[in-house]
Amino acid sequence: MPQAASTGRDGHQIRLLEGSREYFPALIAAMNRARSEVRLETYIFDFSGDGALVAEALIQAAQRGVATWVVVDGVGTGPLPALWRERFKDAGVQWRIYSPLGRLGLLIPSRWRRLHRKLCVVDGRLAFCGGINILDDFHDPQHGKLSHPRLDFAVRASGALVLQAHAATGQLWWRIQAVRNVRKRNFPQALSTLREGGLTLPWNQEDAGVEPDDGRVAHASLLLRDNLLNRSKIERAYRRAIGSAREEIIIANAYFLPGRKLRKALIHAAQRGVKVRLLLQGKYEYFMQFHATRPVYGALMAAGVEIHEYTASFLHAKVAVIDATGERPWATVGSSNLDPLSLLLAREANVVVEDAAFAAVLRGRLLQAMAHESRAVDVADYANRPLRQRIKERIALGLLRFGLFLTGKRY
Repeated sequence: MPQAASTGRDGHQIRLLEGSREYFPALIAAMNRARSEVRLETYIFDFSGDGALVAEALIQAAQRGVATWVVVDGVGTGPLPALWRERFKDAGVQWRIYSPLGRLGLLIPSRWRRLHRKLCVVDGRLAFCGGINILDDFHDPQHGKLSHPRLDFAVRASGALVLQAHAATGQLWWRIQAVRNVRKRNFPQALSTLREGGLTLPWNQEDAGVEPDDGRVAHASLLLRDNLLNRSKIERAYRRAIGSAREEIIIANAYFLPGRKLRKALIHAAQRGVKVRLLLQGKYEYFMQFHATRPVYGALMAAGVEIHEYTASFLHAKVAVIDATGERPWATVGSSNLDPLSLLLAREANVVVEDAAFAAVLRGRLLQAMAHESRAVDVADYANRPLRQRIKERIALGLLRFGLFLTGKRY
């Protein structure tokens, strides 16, 4: 993939990665060069196919004395296979589960708050962020082997945002540790753990350079979403960028059910002459997410928004490009869907890049996907869709709204 290039004041080096076929080699190379620590967070860690290569890199890092910390989500990732559990233990890979379900599972609404972000920080020098799980492009946990790779993106980044990613991963790790100590009634150790916070960098950041590669420098920032201090940061960034768009908006999102403010922002942009195109999921994956999306199509298309459904494989991307050829290009790559589960409940992480070359590369890939790997939604076909389909949509949307009601959220 061609790499984006530009120089910005904050010294970031950003490289766009598509799918596990580009993400895993970059991630493994960074782990192989690690000198002090590897911190990895992911929703899904699957050991099938190339996912095992990442696991091997973690083991090798731990065996040479690198502190290796992995946090996985209690819903997205199943029990650690016995073979890997023993190998991780022997090597010293530390494995933690975010919000284990327990006996009642998801019947407790507070447990719908999941760890959905995908972050990795190596030596406090290099960060990876995006939508890609530790999951082989050609494997799906529910559907088995895929004939074509899922579409997803991540970035490799150096520069100021790495320190923020390092702090975020450290804080989550030590909070999980504190909870473990509380459950063991080791309250002094729990308090000590929280005070540590995991914020000490592995070494002096004057030595924090990374090896030069094809990545280029860009102005970038890391946006985090949680249920405390950063509840709406990612959504607000989207709304600001959409509100300032002058030429074009392209959004690719796997699970797309924007709230009223986001829908209005997209409709107003289209009405003032901005070309708005959406690339959404076209293959059935989950009942609620697939069908609940469709009722919002009508108002968007009535305003002139183009909708394309990705059909080559599963769409997992959560990216956007706005005014790539304009004076203020804006792009984002991350883990956050534009739906209530991401925007109201989950921990998410997105990188925003304000750089023409980076935006052009991402834009080109999305245009290719819309032209050759998707089908355009026809306004007339949508209006005349069967009653059975409409019923499924209403059921799915009703279930989602009921679930949000149980959590005390409004959307």
